[in-house]
Amino acid sequence: MSRISRVIVVVVLLGAIGAVLALKLRSTAPRCPCSGAGTACATHVSGMASEAAGVTNRLPRLVDLGAGKCVSCKAMAPILERLNEDYAGTFEVEFIDVWKDETAAETYGIRMIPTQIFYGADGKELFRHEGFFGREDILTKWQALGLDVDTLDEGVRD
Repeated sequence: MSRISRVIVVVVLLGAIGAVLALKLRSTAPRCPCSGAGTACATHVSGMASEAAGVTNRLPRLVDLGAGKCVSCKAMAPILERLNEDYAGTFEVEFIDVWKDETAAETYGIRMIPTQIFYGADGKELFRHEGFFGREDILTKWQALGLDVDTLDEGVRD
């Protein structure tokens, strides 16, 4: 066998070993039942923690992933705070700073910030938006997703 043939065989074997190891590592990661993703989505990770703690009353959730120093994220902060106050008991609002919690970006599959993810009470992702999303846009999206927010918003507009 020539020297070049031996090098090719070694390279092919190393590639095959690498592929097997990658598949093995991927298959041991928790899987997300709602999206078929290779890793558990944060909804199911937090949902499993809630169930373990005995929490069963879950509300629809808006998760905003951004950063405290991102201009668009800072513009959304007061909107999210106000929504959290105005719609407490109707839906939850959660902010995650992906610059402080770097694993969150990977867990949620974030490509850009801010990203808003709307989840149903069952924990399933309903909608995802990237970029600034104003209060009226958020409420309109909740309404389109079947959540009754119109009556709660009278006289509460920004």
